[in-house]
Amino acid sequence: MKTLYLDCGMGAAGDMLTAALIELLPDADGFVEKMNGLGIPGVKIEREKSVKCGITGTHISVKVHGAEECEGGHGHSHVHDGHEHHHEDGHNHEHEHSHHHHHSSMHEIEHIIMDLNLPQNVRKDIIAVYSLIAEAESRAHGVPVTDIHFHEVGTMDAIADVTAVCMLMNEIAPDEVIVSPVHVGSGTVKCAHGTLPVPAPATAFILKDVPIYGGSIKGELCTPTGAALLKHFATAFADMPVMKTKAIGYGMGKKDFETANCVRAMLGETGDKTDIVLELSCNVDDMTAEEIGFAMERLFERGAREVYTIPIGMKKSRPGTLIRVICLEEDRDKMLALLFKHTTTIGIRETVTKRYVLDRRLETINTPYGEVRRKVSSGYGVTRAKYEYDDLQRIAKERDMSLDEVREYLSGTKGEK
Repeated sequence: MKTLYLDCGMGAAGDMLTAALIELLPDADGFVEKMNGLGIPGVKIEREKSVKCGITGTHISVKVHGAEECEGGHGHSHVHDGHEHHHEDGHNHEHEHSHHHHHSSMHEIEHIIMDLNLPQNVRKDIIAVYSLIAEAESRAHGVPVTDIHFHEVGTMDAIADVTAVCMLMNEIAPDEVIVSPVHVGSGTVKCAHGTLPVPAPATAFILKDVPIYGGSIKGELCTPTGAALLKHFATAFADMPVMKTKAIGYGMGKKDFETANCVRAMLGETGDKTDIVLELSCNVDDMTAEEIGFAMERLFERGAREVYTIPIGMKKSRPGTLIRVICLEEDRDKMLALLFKHTTTIGIRETVTKRYVLDRRLETINTPYGEVRRKVSSGYGVTRAKYEYDDLQRIAKERDMSLDEVREYLSGTKGEK
């Protein structure tokens, strides 16, 4: 399985992630040329060699109208503890410029992205990352998402960072992205609103449910943009898996520390996938089919991996039903509560099971009938693909076709109707 591992032992920022991922490409200069040809208003990126603690890597600089961020008071982002840092509406830490700042709404940012010559899935990734940041700023400031007007985050250099990472992820196309626990820094940081704890409120909200830690370095190591990119693309936050590494990239920040100030990206192959699941089972003989169906729906809605029933014979020759739920260990208590609430059982059995699974990803293809989602599963020497039923059903109804005819057309064995 093609696996990308991101080591965020010194946090993460958009420029550092861009630089680390660029080093994984066979033609890094070609990618920079492609980025500069997109037409992001006023933006040019440059790739530079950088050395931290004896390690050679890449630093990415973003210039807007010929000026790098914070050069001569220009640019709406700044460098804080070595990381490019973008903030919403006034969080310009310890610097306030006398010139006019443009505040962009989410709608304006979407308009800029839609004008760029990008694959549709990359556009969707960019908007999704910005949506994470907008929601976080909304929570931090206590205003609706629709009222958020980006300041630092909405400038062209930030758009370049997010766009570059989304394009790189599309080109590298890993089957899974595993991110280390994220070092966020420690202490406090000064901003226009006063002194804030590290991580800043927006970053902390984005990294909710993500393993993070502070450490001894004072200052903010993970920016909201970096946090949103990690949250969007990570399939798991965990230690480095057993993998055969094929390429390694180092994306450098600006400031020097005793520890190399970089994000490290490692691309390689991991073995076939296994995981541990629980099987929760109970027997009932006094529930109707409708009641059992309702219970199964509730279990699926709350995260059960599988729910199924088996007809069984019970005491006194009564016909009954075995209800079995497959779930992750962390969902055990939730599933037990739902089973007791929605069934008549008075006892539940648990079995710990090792599961061998194919890796699964959902991809979107463009067809004359519109976008169609396809689930691709691979591993153990096999690869198979299956179109999403909801999309097949939509096309079949719109075109008065059977499901088989739609499948044949999408697979190229039948002409368009």
